[in-house]
This record gives sequence, structure tokens and C-alpha cells, in this order.
Amino acid sequence: MTPDTKIRCWRLQDQTQSLVLAADGDQLPEIVYWGPRLPDASDLSMLALAARPDVTGGILDAVPPLSICPEARRSFPGHPGLSLRDDTGAVLLPRFSFHDAKDADNELTLIYRDADLGLDYQAIFTLTPSSGMIVARATLESTRPIGVQWLAPPVFPAPQNSQEMIDFHGRWIGEFQVSRTPWAPGARLRDNPTGRTGHEHFPGLIVPCNGATNTQGQAYGFHYGWSGGHRMVAEELPDGRRQIQWGHASGSYREAATRFETAPLYAVFSDAGINGCATAFQRHLRDSVLKLPTPDRSRPVHYNCWEAVYFDHDHDTLCDIASRAAELGAERFVLDDGWFGQRNTDTTSLGDWTINHEKYPGGLMPLINHVHACGMTFGIWVEPEMVNPDSDLYRTHPDWILGDADQLLGRQQLALNVALPEVQAYLYDHLAALLSAHPIEYVKWDHNRVLPEPDHRQAMAVYALIDRLRANFPTVEFESCASGGGRIDFGILSRTHRVWLSDSNDPLERLRIQHEAALFLPMVVTGSHVGPRICHTSGRATDIRLRAWVAAQRHMGFEMDPRELTKDEAQVLREVTTWWKANRSWLQQADILRLDSDDPAMIAELQRAAEADRFVVFAGLSESSTQILPRPLRLCGLDPDAKYEIRLLNRDDAPALSRGTPLLKTDAATLSGQYLMHQGITLPWTFPQSIWVIEGTRL
Repeated sequence: MTPDTKIRCWRLQDQTQSLVLAADGDQLPEIVYWGPRLPDASDLSMLALAARPDVTGGILDAVPPLSICPEARRSFPGHPGLSLRDDTGAVLLPRFSFHDAKDADNELTLIYRDADLGLDYQAIFTLTPSSGMIVARATLESTRPIGVQWLAPPVFPAPQNSQEMIDFHGRWIGEFQVSRTPWAPGARLRDNPTGRTGHEHFPGLIVPCNGATNTQGQAYGFHYGWSGGHRMVAEELPDGRRQIQWGHASGSYREAATRFETAPLYAVFSDAGINGCATAFQRHLRDSVLKLPTPDRSRPVHYNCWEAVYFDHDHDTLCDIASRAAELGAERFVLDDGWFGQRNTDTTSLGDWTINHEKYPGGLMPLINHVHACGMTFGIWVEPEMVNPDSDLYRTHPDWILGDADQLLGRQQLALNVALPEVQAYLYDHLAALLSAHPIEYVKWDHNRVLPEPDHRQAMAVYALIDRLRANFPTVEFESCASGGGRIDFGILSRTHRVWLSDSNDPLERLRIQHEAALFLPMVVTGSHVGPRICHTSGRATDIRLRAWVAAQRHMGFEMDPRELTKDEAQVLREVTTWWKANRSWLQQADILRLDSDDPAMIAELQRAAEADRFVVFAGLSESSTQILPRPLRLCGLDPDAKYEIRLLNRDDAPALSRGTPLLKTDAATLSGQYLMHQGITLPWTFPQSIWVIEGTRL
């Protein structure tokens, strides 16, 4: 504390940014600076004084602080950071005072207390210098049981030199759609009651400052790492200040308790455009959140049999498909839905986790042995959190469901109340028996309906179940799937190792979905599969080259019947798969940079190696361009003074209507980083629904 001003100050910083908190006396602090790194000798108390707003007519005689937990009792004019009731239902309005602070390397813990109400509030900020990520969370402890309606992690101010915010909505087979909302007085409120992260509400927010693009300017990014449904408030107060709050969805805390804790809020500042936020999220997830069973193992090429056979499981057919998948380059075979109970449609048998002996009279081992003989490992699909009314489990335990008995079904199923100890025990015992009896190295964990109500106990129970399975089967990888991308967040990814981004294998849909998801997700967790020639979800027919290269942008796999491939299609797929295998060691650690394409029809990205010595550009033309000739594609993230050799990897894909002689059609080019970033690459003309792949090497 500075004696003359009674201002308490704290700072977290790395090589690129500073976060400064300041408090007036014993009040809760507010973030008074978050941006480019300040000089080490900066007077933080002077900075806090310099940031104090004026007071004018028609308002209070002082401006209530926009603190890390704005307090309604201090006349705060916006959404408070905390909403409580006692055991009688009476509203509690805390007034916190400073109690203690612990300021260690890259971590700051602030403890505040309301002695009259018996409440302790704790805010924890952790800075990870390798990614630039700030992780913030809050806890609340009470001397008596209380009800919590809202508890936000530490609240961040939003920049006032910003015209809009970017968040995400979507649907099944249409995930990661972008919403751009102008800042205006009032709140942008998003509340997800579905009980899971949701296709509809990915818990992420990007706030670009004025003039920011993918590749330049300043931007701020946020992600709430919670799988049970979130609430976001992005509010412009009547006085013009702006705040961003996150927390569990409304109604998540169902019971009174004495201790509450938020999920972590991941926050990042970028001085390198929106891509700076994206690479921070990618690196932090990959290097600090993800816990792969064998971190040094390259990601295997994945084969999933779902769109080849659906529920029609036949041993000889599956063995034939496995042999063909391995010949194409697959290294993992995943047996999807249909192997258990009486599961011939999606109307029955969820919850009955025993092998269907009509389909598998010798059990699963004959198929597993064949898969292993093909040089692949074996994975399996489960959906443990759900139950069909037409199942032995439901007939025995109708009391195990979550919600009312007469609720609406979703995909002919109900959710189990996983928080019940007996449900936990049942699911663990059956899954552990399956994993113990078979050499299974991969589990695709699905979640195909929304929950009837938000309840944080359900998400915590699912976390506990996965944690227990991982502890006892440490070599098994888990995939988070929820009708595709319905449960993707850093909370589930701290326990699982891959996400199924969308049930759409349409490469044009995938091109966009992957592009937007790269704001938060690295290649290493993002599954992408080569689907059938005619997509089963869009009905669109696409060329094998587009399907293969779009899958090669992420963790590559196949999900079609390989028996449909022509000889030429199989050859293309083998060649692309071979390229991916040869490059995956560096692609797994690469930054995915979204390019500012000057042609709206082109969706392009650059994946840059960790050593910055090589890169690959994927430039997909999703529709017809409005102009005759392709506009140059400007790159980013390169050394302007370095020279790069670039070559068009798939130059032979140029159609006959590409009749000119641009250099890349016949030869490599040696160009400076400055040229490539300012002028850009001149690409050949091509048809819509095509993709160019450009390799670059620093000389």
C-alpha cells in the first residue's frame, strides 16, 4: 500500500503485457490497466490515480468502482459480480474489505472478507508466460449455507476503443458461426440452459480494438472453461465503462452450500491482431491444459466406421473395411455406435453396456485382433451419460434419470443423473469392465442430447467419472463428442484429448468451421475426417482432393466406406495421408494463423512451425469469386527480412481453364517475408470448391 494515497496496487506481466490492479483503501480492486508491457519503473499508484474518472451532474458524487467483483451495495450501476440469498430466501448484499494478498511469481491471490455476513471472497490470477494466458478464478466461502444465483470469476473491463464484440453461435452440423455485435448502452447477455457447452453457445468472446484484423491491431480474448453451460454478460454501463463477466448458467447452483468456485476464465491480450489471441489459446490448450497419455506420440491417422455401416455391424464387412482403411494409411480403427445391447437403431439400449452377441458371437476380440493385424490400434464409442427408455437399465432404474419422468425426449433418450453415487458406480463398473477386458486405446465419448435443466453437479460428476477412468486406465485416450461440437471447452479438454468438431464431414462446411474454431483450438485436438463422396448431412458431392486436404488441416482421419473409392480417389487419399504423416511432427506444434483474404470467397490459413522455419498455407475457394482473376493472397507471421522458398504442392490440380503461366504452376519461388506479407502470393485460377496447398521454407 502506498501510504500517502492509500492505494493498493498489484501487477502481473510477461514480455508482452502488463495487468495492473488497484484498490482504493480496503475496497475490492479493479483492473486499471491491461495492455502492452509497461516500463518496469512505472509508478502503479500514479497510474491508478491517472485513470480515475471525473464526476459530473446527474450522477453520484463518486464513480462506483468497476471492481473484480462489482458490488450492488456500493451503488454499482450495472450487473453485479455476485448474487446471493440466505437460507430464508433473503437477499444478501456483501461489502467486502481487504484481508490478505499473496503475490508469488506469476500468481496473485487476493482475499477479501465480509465479517458481518461471514463471507470470504478469493480471486486468483495466474499468468503463463509461454502462452501469455491469464487464468482467473474466484471462490466464495460462507460460515453458513447460502444460495448462489450468480458468481463470476474476476471481472475484466472491456476496451472503449472497440466498436464490436465477436462471439459464437451455431447448431448441429453448423457449429462455430460468428456473431458480431456493436457495443451500445446495455448488455449483450448469453445464457445457456442446456446443461452442456452447446452447439448454440460456445463460451468464447473476442473483443477487437478499432482497426484490428486477423493479422494486425490489438484485441482481447476470453474463454470460460466449463462444460455445464455458461452465462456471459458484456455490458456497457450508463457512464460508458464496459465490463465482461462469465460464470455458470443461470440456475446451475441448485442447493445451498458453504463453498462455491467458478471455472477458470482464460483471458488474453494481443498486440498482433486477432491471431495473437488465437495462438495464445492454441498454445495454452496444447501445452498447459491437454494431458495426452503419451505426449511424445504422433497423432495417429484415425478411421471411424460410423458413416460406412451405421448400426449394421457385420464382422466380415468390418474386417474388410479395416483392411482397406489401413491400406489407405489409417493407424487407428474406431468402432462406433451399434456394438452393444440390442442397438440396431438409436431408439434402444443406451445404458446396457454389454456386447451384442448376435452381431459379435465371439465377442469383440476377433475384430480387435484383425484390426491389430492390420497395424492399427482399436477404439470404441460410448455414450455413458444417456439412457433410452427402451433399455434394461431404464426398466430397472427409472429413478436414475435427470429431470421429470414425462420430459421431452431427445434422440429418443434421457439423461442419467450422473451425480447420484449409484449411477457413478454403475457407469464406472461397466466402462472399467469393457476397458479391462479388451485392448482398447481410444474411447469416443458422446453426448447426444441437451439436459432438461442446468445443474453444476452433473458436470462435476462427469468430470469425476472421466478423471477416475483416466487414473485407472492411463494409456487410454478419450474424445469429447456431443452430436459433433456440442461440448468443446477447456474444462472437458483438461480430461479428454480430442474433440469431434462437427458431425458434418462436408469439406466446405468444415473449411469454415475449422477456420473459426482455430481462434481457440490447435490442430492436435481437432478431429477432421475425409467423408463420403456425397456428404450424408448436406447431400453435396465434393472432389476427393478437397475432402482430403481439408481433413489434413487438422488431426486427420477417414469416415466413409472405403469400398466406394475409385482407384484414382484412393491414390489421392493415400498421397495426402502420406504428406500429412510426413509433416505431422511439426504441424502438431504449429500456430494456426487466419489470413485476411482479399477475396471473400477464399478461406485461408497459414500454419507456422514452432521454430518459424517452415509453414503451409491452405487456401480454400468456397464459392465463385466475383472477379475474374484471383487476388494475391497476403501471408502473415513471417520474418520480413528473411527469404522463403514457396511451392504449390498440388499444382497438378490446376484445371484446364487455368491457361496462363503464373510461376507457382511450374516452379518454386524465392521471395522475402516482406513481399509475401505485403504483396502476397499470386495463385492460379481454379474452380470453386477447390483448395490450394502452398509449402514454405525459410532459407
